Amino acid sequence: MASRSTPSPSPGRAAGRPVGSVTRGTTNPNRLRRMDRWIAFAHGAALRRAGDPVAVDLGYGAAPWTAVELLARLRDAAPRVRVVGIEIEPARVSGAKPYEREGLSFRHGGFEVPLEGGERPMLIRAANVLRQYDEEQVEEVWARLCARLAPGGLLVEGTCDEIGRRHVWVALGPEGPRTVTFATRLGSLERPSDLAERLPKALIHRNVPGEPVHAFLRDFDRAWAAAAPYASYGARQRWIRTARALSADWPLADGPGRWRQGELTLRWEALRPVG
Repeated sequence: MASRSTPSPSPGRAAGRPVGSVTRGTTNPNRLRRMDRWIAFAHGAALRRAGDPVAVDLGYGAAPWTAVELLARLRDAAPRVRVVGIEIEPARVSGAKPYEREGLSFRHGGFEVPLEGGERPMLIRAANVLRQYDEEQVEEVWARLCARLAPGGLLVEGTCDEIGRRHVWVALGPEGPRTVTFATRLGSLERPSDLAERLPKALIHRNVPGEPVHAFLRDFDRAWAAAAPYASYGARQRWIRTARALSADWPLADGPGRWRQGELTLRWEALRPVG
């Protein structure tokens, strides 16, 4: 579903047609492992509390690997969870059908998130879906997806590189955006601002002077440079020291347990675009 066309139905669009446009469909096994592990940590308890929790892999692409992996990872945290992969390209849905199993199914659809019987999901994961949409379309898509969530549900929307080394995502509840998470394979990181190329669509064009995300990445690099002596203990210790330094000026929403995973999460309000 990556396109510069509007995600909302146009007057000429037939009723019931999926909302959105076809993506390139690029996917690789384990590409979304960092996002999946964070979801299991952050949202696992809510999924366990739900009686019949449904998670949606929205826009899974040309191959169903990400949906298959999402089911396996979420079931470690919530054994009753079901995953529904939703794709706007019918051929991709047909190609995924042989991978269906107990707890995993695939449906044709888009941002309207069509589920059986009008079910509302406890989780919608939309990875690498909005990258080629226009920035001004993001809030509309977020609102549409958040409106589909069950009470206590979570939308996770973001972008990663082709093999999942660098990833940035926004977590949203029915009320809107909550946090932004930066995640990386620490051994491959030269400086934290390298993650800027993977900022989600709502932030990627805001990495300019005067915008909070630009100031944060500047401070992130400075703290990383100041923590260089800790590199002798490994990149993980350097990242942890960097996060501790950032926490003096930025509202971090996590702690050492997640920092050790090469993650750092901030409150959305700290990075909200200006204007």
